[in-house]
Amino acid sequence: MERARAFGPPILDWQVLLGAPADLEAELSARGATVKLVLEIMAADLSGGVPELRQPVVDVSLRWATDAATARDGVTMEAAAFNGAVPPDDRIEALAARNAASVPAGGGGMVVAYLDGEPIGSGGVQVVDGVARLTGGVVVPQWRRRGVYRALLGARLTYAVGHGATMALVKANPTTSGPILLASGFTSYGPEPVYAVPLHQDRAAS
Repeated sequence: MERARAFGPPILDWQVLLGAPADLEAELSARGATVKLVLEIMAADLSGGVPELRQPVVDVSLRWATDAATARDGVTMEAAAFNGAVPPDDRIEALAARNAASVPAGGGGMVVAYLDGEPIGSGGVQVVDGVARLTGGVVVPQWRRRGVYRALLGARLTYAVGHGATMALVKANPTTSGPILLASGFTSYGPEPVYAVPLHQDRAAS
């Protein structure tokens, strides 16, 4: 926490991992921390292939973000969903260049969902040592409950299996993507809450 204070932010986000000490959450709470977000660790066995998923009810097309325009669509939706900022053009172009190299090589990248040419969802996947790490799955609010997330999930799992993955791993929001993942063959292994720790308040208390 002292190290975090050196950077000047008033709040430190602290994620309590599954293997954390048993008294860590009580210690954070004693320092004024409150739960900001709860993520759920989920995994699926892909050794038998991609689980069967229901098709979306809208005509979704999917593109890998290997060009700047598609990458910009994907990160713009992520920024809106996670209250972030859209990165500058040079970083978007760098992301597109990385995807252009990593997607055909089997390392993964970002896939973006479109409906009638408009971006409506995105999600990422990295394949590392046979594990498909799913990240950043988002769908524009007005297009949720139409199967768009399932389409993004299916594309990422199909890609991962095609490049040797035998397991998928994701930190899911238990109130949004969590139920979809459970219905798609994933198993929950427990929560990993994110605490907002007030750094200056803790300093005063100590």
